[in-house]
Amino acid sequence: MALYGLLGFAAGLPFYMFSTVLALRLQAHGVALAVIGFFAWVQLLPTLKFVWAPLLDRYAVPGFSRFYGKRRGWLMLAQLGIFASMLGMALTAGDGSLAVTALFAVLLAFWTTTLEIAADAWRIELFPSQDEQGPIVAANLWGYRSAMVAAGSGALLLADWSGWTLAYLAIALAAFLPFPVLAAMRGADDRDVERVTSLATGILASVIILALTTVVTMAVGWVILRAAEGAGIDAGSNVTPWVLGLCMLPFLAMAAALPRIRRAPPTSALRRSVALGPFVNFFWRFGFGALVLMAFVSLYRMGDVLALNLSKPMIKDLGYSLTQIGRADSLVALLSSIVGVGLAGWLVTRWSMTWALAVGALLAGIGNFAFVWLAQQPVDEVLLYVATGLDQFGNGFAGTVFVVYLSLLVNPRFAGAQYAFLTGFAFMLPRLLAGAGGTIVGAIGYDNFFLLSGALSVVTIVFLPALARIHSRPDDDA
Repeated sequence: MALYGLLGFAAGLPFYMFSTVLALRLQAHGVALAVIGFFAWVQLLPTLKFVWAPLLDRYAVPGFSRFYGKRRGWLMLAQLGIFASMLGMALTAGDGSLAVTALFAVLLAFWTTTLEIAADAWRIELFPSQDEQGPIVAANLWGYRSAMVAAGSGALLLADWSGWTLAYLAIALAAFLPFPVLAAMRGADDRDVERVTSLATGILASVIILALTTVVTMAVGWVILRAAEGAGIDAGSNVTPWVLGLCMLPFLAMAAALPRIRRAPPTSALRRSVALGPFVNFFWRFGFGALVLMAFVSLYRMGDVLALNLSKPMIKDLGYSLTQIGRADSLVALLSSIVGVGLAGWLVTRWSMTWALAVGALLAGIGNFAFVWLAQQPVDEVLLYVATGLDQFGNGFAGTVFVVYLSLLVNPRFAGAQYAFLTGFAFMLPRLLAGAGGTIVGAIGYDNFFLLSGALSVVTIVFLPALARIHSRPDDDA
């Protein structure tokens, strides 16, 4: 549990550095609100993690995995990737080129997501039941939420004091803490004599992998930027209709494929495929109920994701300083989220998932409504603490319940791929819309934006009676 708390801490730090903290950094350099909204699309990488998650189930990292095993090998590679990407963001903290800023932000998002894939797969393998999941998820999210102090508060205080470069360097060092812990652990089969060789070859292989990943990311990014330029997309573009259209495509594709998937025998190429088999298994088990599940999971965390990137710019526009925001995101946010996470981790071992999910949705909605209330008040740091506390308590509670629920939907045979698919899809719609958040705020204002995001969280309660009647059919090819 201590290790999972540390892994959660290491994953939470970089996430805030390429989302909330980056939004404030771009705002400080005069970047338009609509463009800051576009940067939220960097957070789409975690939603697409199912694309490369099967690779983590199937392949091992050269060097590291020989001694530490497959899961820890990927964790160590991801740690090196996070450190290198954050170093790049620190050295380009002036944001003189938004394309370069985007490059390192994407790399940071990719390696952070890879860390989460490996950690989640290992967690589900070790703790498969609801009673076991509650405490270990709470430990992981305690670490993740504690990262808010270092990233959401510490980074802002450092940036206010000595600039963004120092802030990113400090967080890079803090995010690297699990690496020496993992390196010092016993080997997968106690072959301590091979530790040094494994570390040396693993680091060498990691340098090569990191370099190749950077080159590929630069090439893909260049193509995307040229395509956007050719399509005439700029800070004044209204991309919301296109985003909503993209959000419908996964549902249409799944609905079209379900009849064939349900009829597929265990020997079919579709179910035996290395790339598609884990995902086909999910739809085969739940049938058309999978569509209801996917609609629910894509909405449940909507409010939190929409508020993430624009809540801090809104608070800054209200007249609060970076230091005041940093203080609110320190002890207040930490204690509120720890209580929310701990309470949820305890209650899921005693309540039905239906009740736990309902309470989580209500509390998440209240957290978003708190920003609307804050906007109507005079600038007062105590009121900022109240709004921040409500937001973080609700998000901590809802996030914990949601992680446990998704973990219970997963087939342990495909732990890494299926959990990556579920969590990726859960945040695809919210993060697509978050990228258009700046445009939406420009059209309806901050108040209506946060009222809408809070309502989207609460409305998911109507799904719960249907979810309670959806059950998985047992595997016929175990």
